[in-house]
Amino acid sequence: MNEAEFWQLVTRQSPEQDQQSLAEQLHDKLMALSDEQLAAFDKHFAIQMRRSYLWSLWGAAYVVTGCDSEYAFAEFRCFVISLGKTWFEQAIANPDVLGQLEQWPEKDGYAYPFVDEYDLIAGQIYEDRTGKELPFVPSGQASPQGKKFNNKKKHLKAVYPQLSARFPF
Repeated sequence: MNEAEFWQLVTRQSPEQDQQSLAEQLHDKLMALSDEQLAAFDKHFAIQMRRSYLWSLWGAAYVVTGCDSEYAFAEFRCFVISLGKTWFEQAIANPDVLGQLEQWPEKDGYAYPFVDEYDLIAGQIYEDRTGKELPFVPSGQASPQGKKFNNKKKHLKAVYPQLSARFPF
């Protein structure tokens, strides 16, 4: 599996697509892969999770949702990956670009940019088939890369002007 094939599999149909249909869509696509392809897919996913383990991206998640836990940030990173390669690359270079996203998935009328356990689907399929776990590929370091974001409103508005305008605190 190459990187282009990975992105074709993980990219959502539309930004507002709900997480359940997104997960079902990925599950169905992954079911057609061989065990070796599942392992390669899982490795690609872990690499993108590791690349997106950035304080700057966590700051963007904080502006949008108040994201303050490691688990929620992992699910936010899965959301960013699900937007596809172009959005992903732009977001890790400048997370404020997410303010240009026209539509967001919602829950109870609020933006809900989280995809629960999206990164685990390949491993679940592999384990169901083989009874074994996929080889572990770390998806992050001990702490995010870069400088921790400052959660003061003035600072967030300066660093994330587009997101702050779209999601006022």
